[in-house]
Amino acid sequence: MDSTTTGFIVETLTRSIVEHRLQPGAKLVEQTLADQFGVSRTLIRQALFKLSQNRLIHMEPARGAFVAAPSVAEAQQVFAVRRMLEAGMTQAFVRSATQVHLDTLKDHIAEEEAAVMRGDVPGRTTLLGDFHVRMAQLMGNEVLAHLLVDLLSRCALITLMYQSSGAAEHSHEEHRHIVDALEARNEARALHLMDEHLLHVEASLMLTPAAATHP
Repeated sequence: MDSTTTGFIVETLTRSIVEHRLQPGAKLVEQTLADQFGVSRTLIRQALFKLSQNRLIHMEPARGAFVAAPSVAEAQQVFAVRRMLEAGMTQAFVRSATQVHLDTLKDHIAEEEAAVMRGDVPGRTTLLGDFHVRMAQLMGNEVLAHLLVDLLSRCALITLMYQSSGAAEHSHEEHRHIVDALEARNEARALHLMDEHLLHVEASLMLTPAAATHP
């Protein structure tokens, strides 16, 4: 992708948010970003507008653009939508996945484990989210994959604000068990494990009014 395109700017800033290099509440200054990317402020405005549509930033009149800081209610709604979407995805995957698809997921699990073991926080955050997107891609459902990318980007902000320690290691182990159930073609167990996994991730978030004050 051309480094001067709006899409590249959106992708780069999204990755910075997902990898926690841009914190919730951080201000995004148009001129600074224009200088950083070597583009006009018009392109930056277009990118910021797209990010605001994706709910990753919010625009304030006369103040500018800021990385979003999701509320507790939004966090709960995001996970409710994920559970609905991913139940259907898991059911379809277990019925259609080939051994090649399963081996690809196993390779992904190995990458997750390596990132967790070396303490690579940005890397493991990205890989743990990408596991779910990868399932949609392997099914050839790009619409679902794009929906999950948007939801997982918002989840990255939520986990940055609310997640307790140790949750990444648990998510990795749960991904491994999900793949085992998929390989066994055990649809009921795969559905149960996916739902349980997403409930565990949500439960690991400190979704209380007090937690919401801590970025």
